[in-house]
Amino acid sequence: MTDKTMTFSLGDQTEQEIRRILILVYDALKEKGYNPINQIVGYILSEDPTYITTHNNARNLIRRIDRDTLLQSLVRYYLTA
Repeated sequence: MTDKTMTFSLGDQTEQEIRRILILVYDALKEKGYNPINQIVGYILSEDPTYITTHNNARNLIRRIDRDTLLQSLVRYYLTA
């Protein structure tokens, strides 16, 4: 057994693109009367797209973001703020 730390590398989606998509999804959920934060968290935890409305193409948009990339972006935001 080795004691070497594995490294993890993600795709090259830009933070700005992730932010743009999250805002569009958030707005679509809010327009339909959902609690956007709860719905997005449900999607992140389960990767079940039915947590996201199809309104304004939100479901297709959120699926463009790799879930690992999304989580990395959120962690980076809170640790570098």
